Amino acid sequence: MKAGIVGLPNVGKSTLFNCLSNAKAQSANFPFCTIEPNLGVVNVPDTRLAKLEELVNPERVIPATVEIVDIAGLVKGASKGEGLGNQFLANIRETDAILHVLRCFDDPNIVHVDESIDPIRDKETIDIELQLKDLETAEKKLEKVKRAAKTGNKEAQKEERVLLQIKKGLEQGLSI
Repeated sequence: MKAGIVGLPNVGKSTLFNCLSNAKAQSANFPFCTIEPNLGVVNVPDTRLAKLEELVNPERVIPATVEIVDIAGLVKGASKGEGLGNQFLANIRETDAILHVLRCFDDPNIVHVDESIDPIRDKETIDIELQLKDLETAEKKLEKVKRAAKTGNKEAQKEERVLLQIKKGLEQGLSI
């Protein structure tokens, strides 16, 4: 599994990444300190593993791991290419799960891209940008699928119905 750490710039994404992965990714008090994603692997503790090893006696034991990706900060307008928008959105597409980091602390020494602390607004900003990009992706896919559906392709017709539902949900502000 690959999990991406997302959030606005300067909310603590790289700090969380460093804590989880025991890495030393750069973190600094300016937006877009992270441009290229940082990659790390975290072992998933599982007390059952030792018991299974006793019962089965395998040649080797491979614990479960999760890949984590420290992704550059997202800003309002990212779905239209603002900030590192297109790069960010391409990086997030490669993940299986999203770890959303919100800033809930005030520190005058750490800049905030919106110049004020409001975790609800910040969450909505990220959610909206992801939804807008998902909507764009669904619309592009729908165009292609509609052409195939018109030829009588049953799978394409099924996919068209699903994409129309996804599009409707995204237009209503739902996350998928």
